[in-house]
Amino acid sequence: MLKKLKAATIFVFGMLSVSAQHPFKHWTEAIETRYAMNQPVVDYLLTVDSTDFSSFAVQMKIRNVPDTFHVAMVAHPEYDDRYWRFVEDFFVDAKNGQGKVVREDSSLWKIITNGKEAVVHYRIRLPDVTGIRSSWKAYLTPTGGLVGGPHSFMYVVGATLIPSHVAFDIPKDWEIATGLQATSDKKVFYASSVAVLIDDPVFIGKFKCWWFTVDNTPHRVIYWSLPDAKAFDTTMLVSSIEKLAQQAVLLFGRPPYREFSFMLQDGALGSLEHNNSATIGAPSSQLANGIGNILPEIAHEYFHTWNLMRIRPIEYGDVNYKTPPLSKGLWFSEGLTIFYTDLLLRRAGLYVFDSTRSFHLENLIRRYTATPAYLKFSAEKISEASYGSVGMLGDYSASTHLQGEVLGSMLDLIIRNASNGNKTIDDVMRKMLERFSGEKGFTSKDIEQVVQDVCGCSVDQFFLDHVYGTKQIDFSKYINLLGLQYTIEWKDFVSNDQKPVPDLRAFVYQLPGENVFRIGLSNPTVAWARAGLHTGDIIKTVNGKTLASALDFRSIQRNAKIGETIVVEVDRSSGVQKINVLITGYQQPVVRITPMPTITEKQKRLYAQWLSGK
Repeated sequence: MLKKLKAATIFVFGMLSVSAQHPFKHWTEAIETRYAMNQPVVDYLLTVDSTDFSSFAVQMKIRNVPDTFHVAMVAHPEYDDRYWRFVEDFFVDAKNGQGKVVREDSSLWKIITNGKEAVVHYRIRLPDVTGIRSSWKAYLTPTGGLVGGPHSFMYVVGATLIPSHVAFDIPKDWEIATGLQATSDKKVFYASSVAVLIDDPVFIGKFKCWWFTVDNTPHRVIYWSLPDAKAFDTTMLVSSIEKLAQQAVLLFGRPPYREFSFMLQDGALGSLEHNNSATIGAPSSQLANGIGNILPEIAHEYFHTWNLMRIRPIEYGDVNYKTPPLSKGLWFSEGLTIFYTDLLLRRAGLYVFDSTRSFHLENLIRRYTATPAYLKFSAEKISEASYGSVGMLGDYSASTHLQGEVLGSMLDLIIRNASNGNKTIDDVMRKMLERFSGEKGFTSKDIEQVVQDVCGCSVDQFFLDHVYGTKQIDFSKYINLLGLQYTIEWKDFVSNDQKPVPDLRAFVYQLPGENVFRIGLSNPTVAWARAGLHTGDIIKTVNGKTLASALDFRSIQRNAKIGETIVVEVDRSSGVQKINVLITGYQQPVVRITPMPTITEKQKRLYAQWLSGK
């Protein structure tokens, strides 16, 4: 994710490297690195002890540095897991004895040494995992694990352009798969910059793999499984991933990498995109029941290879140990990626949750309309809140993914109409790649300009109203362009057996470093807000009981019935208060899209084109 390279490094395309033999020849990565005489030289060694999988050791051999310098761990712009908390046994060997280490900040260390050389040693003590593990986080087991990236490697502050070699001392029967470039030594890899080093995870261990090619480019599907893994249709899984890759490459014209790896893990959930790979949680217990549920996740992270890793918001800069600025552009990076998650699946002929694009659009409008936050906060503000602190939007919750998909869908209709069906949002994506896959990141103004260049029309008011502003989207105005109309009706939200569903739209969370639980609300109209609770309230008890975990709160919610009262005791600056939450039902909108009574030939043609996924 931390992928922006400064001008001093010319980076053509990344390459996935693997230690095992496979039918594709490794190519030499086309990289020109312009050296300066005062650049440090760094070599890493990551060691896994086969008798202890609770930690791993890292060594940084550094030359050509001042006698006093700093090392740090990178803060990821989205999932900053703060692995500096797990650094142990930190010491430095200097040319004439041991150096001095001074911790100046949570993720920053000052090194005092002599002779312009130092060997930095530290250990990452892996945290205990409660519940399901996140697929992008470092882990180790007797059969393998995930290391590398911001969870493993420190860097020399102020020297982010330097290349490095990374060696691995791991059990003899383990393999290595990573986006780092292979060398003649199967356990030594090359990173052209700190950004590349930090972006590329390293899969080590015993895993199954399958290969396919798209546009003469190798792609590898890796699956690491638990000892008690369930059997599933691997042929169907690999074939489906290949079809997704074919559609994405067809859209953009070529892959932006030399090799790509889909790193799927049993026993994990969640996913994260990288420059030439993706880490994806894929429990075999779920895959055994069908692969349909995992394909949207794979399509989403894979599309990020273009839209976020190359076409990136202006705020996503070079690596840094400080928390990166929040991005205003995630409505495009995440929202348009969600848009294409659905579209790539349709174009590939794979399973989709919504049977038709019309049905999918109905659900988009329904979900958007049910969320009051979109009438209070702009798309840029909700983008910033995506990885901001909980409660940044007060008593509102919103999804930049949903909002961005809705905005992208409406822009697609505008473009189709203005160009008489000759242009679509596909052309916007291609032009964004042309203009913003280099050094320069984009702003919402840049997106606006690209859309106008593609459609030859003005979208100033659209962006003013819905990207920078908070005006309600007039869906009729845009779907009418396809000869469609819609109706919306608010109805009681009911279960499959047609019984009213209790209003459970509240959650609990903990802030970093706190051991108390706080309440979070989705919007001020929910039963919990009407009772007087607010996002950020510290919970002392619920129904007289102290919460030991978030699961305790969810258990109380699951057992709640309409008409019951849940007593929440909160601790505020004004003192402790007991708030009685009367559990009620609630309403959700029902949206229906139908053809207009009269429709022109142009509308018929545009609708047929859109409905087919073209």
